[in-house]
Amino acid sequence: MAFTVQPEAPPLCEDALGTLRVGDSHVLLELVVRAFQDGATPETILQRYSTLSLPDVYAVIAYYLRHRSEVEDYLSRREQKAEEVRRRLESQQGDLSEIRARLLAQRQP
Repeated sequence: MAFTVQPEAPPLCEDALGTLRVGDSHVLLELVVRAFQDGATPETILQRYSTLSLPDVYAVIAYYLRHRSEVEDYLSRREQKAEEVRRRLESQQGDLSEIRARLLAQRQP
């Protein structure tokens, strides 16, 4: 009996906004990759995100290791977009330090 190697696509799904999620979960690719970069094992990542499957975590890590520059480019674009959103929210909300100080003052006995 011959062994047949079958190509397999990484278990990544792109949503309508272009966000990559792992397998059938809602867990973002960047969460798995950043956890791995921080030294987490696939088993630890699975404990953090119980909706993932262990084979999917291993497959995503393998994909990241084989396509590091493409994944890092994607992660960089996501971080830039998050920074743009943060700046926009801060500009719309203004300085929250006054509100924060009042709330802290109310907590003091």
